[in-house]
Amino acid sequence: MNTPTLFEQTPAAGLTPRPAAATHPLVIGLDLSLTCTGVAGAGWSDIIRTKRRGDDRLHYLVTAVGDYIKAADMVVMEGPSFGHGAMAGHEELAGLRILVRQYCYRHRIPYGVVPPSCLKLYATGKGNAGKGEVRSGVADRYDHHTEGVGRYDQADAYTAMAMGLHHLGHPLADTPDRALEALSGCAWPQIVAVAA
Repeated sequence: MNTPTLFEQTPAAGLTPRPAAATHPLVIGLDLSLTCTGVAGAGWSDIIRTKRRGDDRLHYLVTAVGDYIKAADMVVMEGPSFGHGAMAGHEELAGLRILVRQYCYRHRIPYGVVPPSCLKLYATGKGNAGKGEVRSGVADRYDHHTEGVGRYDQADAYTAMAMGLHHLGHPLADTPDRALEALSGCAWPQIVAVAA
């Protein structure tokens, strides 16, 4: 599911994510973006792209994200990057985060929020790693390769998902001690359904 398409597609349009193995809960990772949202589960990743604007874009993105997360035991999303230089669209992006959180709340899906520095630390052992380093970390540790448009978004989403599974006691791979420090810096849900 790493191949980008020329047309907007959602899981409802035929891109159904593969379920996680029955040995662990279904955790979905999200790297929310207004133009290219990364989505990942154990063994797969995808992107949601749109050129829509305003409320139409937010509606489209929340609906598409909802198609991916509706059966999840937990959702883990990357939090805001407060040090990001280009703040164009920050209000709309914050709105997207809130709308996804509200979707989770309404559907009783526990969610965690991972600060960008913790995501980078978990993926690479460095809290200030670059996008390419996170992508390489995902490929090296999980043998999951993200390519093309949205490759960094997919890698971030895959890392968020892996962090959620690790938090629930189902790590996907051996993780260095330095990277494990990242788990304590995240906002995890108080009560999580851990049914396998």
